[in-house]
Amino acid sequence: MDELSFAYTSKRLAPPLDDSRHKGQAGRIGVFGGSLEYTGAPYFAAISSLKVGADLVHVFCSREAGPVIKSYSPELIVHPLLDDKEAVKKIRPWLERLHVILIGPGLGREPSTFDVIREIIGICRGDKKPLVIDADGLFLVTQERDLIKDYPAPGVILTPNAAEYARLVGEEKGTEKNDNKAILALGNTITILRKGAEDQIMDYAKTIKVVGGGSGRRCGGQGDLLAGALATFYTWTLQHSMEPDVLHDDRAMIACFAACRLTRECNSRGFLKKGRGMVCSDMIEEIPYVFRDQFELH
Repeated sequence: MDELSFAYTSKRLAPPLDDSRHKGQAGRIGVFGGSLEYTGAPYFAAISSLKVGADLVHVFCSREAGPVIKSYSPELIVHPLLDDKEAVKKIRPWLERLHVILIGPGLGREPSTFDVIREIIGICRGDKKPLVIDADGLFLVTQERDLIKDYPAPGVILTPNAAEYARLVGEEKGTEKNDNKAILALGNTITILRKGAEDQIMDYAKTIKVVGGGSGRRCGGQGDLLAGALATFYTWTLQHSMEPDVLHDDRAMIACFAACRLTRECNSRGFLKKGRGMVCSDMIEEIPYVFRDQFELH
């Protein structure tokens, strides 16, 4: 598939808004993140996932972060369990209900939290649960690549920035061919979305770039918005009856393409209104309108 094919397919991902569907079918997302220091990141990711079109989003966070995240929005289902003594036991029943798991926004790097996340990833591996890993989740899997190596289909999407990517693949620079080989070393179900002035979406065989939109304003939280939107788009690509020429391997890349396009356009429109004072909340306000213009069939 080329860029035009990705754009064409991404416009057809959204499930129909009709009376034949029930709550939950359009996406039940789990966000693992939220610590004493970082409560905004999981909120930005979760609310973005909802505003793109997921029906339900669960946030699994630390005890201290729970009341704060709940205060941001009544729309989110918040489970302050990550530092509970029986965290995995209490979380596990929820996992089977979720379509896609996002790990990392505001997670923090407490060793005890990482112990829980290791077990969660192990359960998700056994259940073949699709993952999106960002932020502190990337820090963990960079240190312990075996957590995601040869992960079963449909696979894992990693969303590093340039510095995180360099640490992940173990080299500062490389040709496109070497980048694809580095991904293949992790497994043929790994997709990497390398964020930057131009976003690069890569799997073991190919690379596609996403450009356009955006602005000179790089506000905090933009990556969380992208990760949350991506979780919803990933759910839809896995549910969607694709055209005959769309390979299963392309589904993760299509989801990444859609999330990048949406995030870039939200940045551009937010900047037109707020300029240098734009913050992530301003971008989130643009999601419904960008989605209407770019992802609804007219």
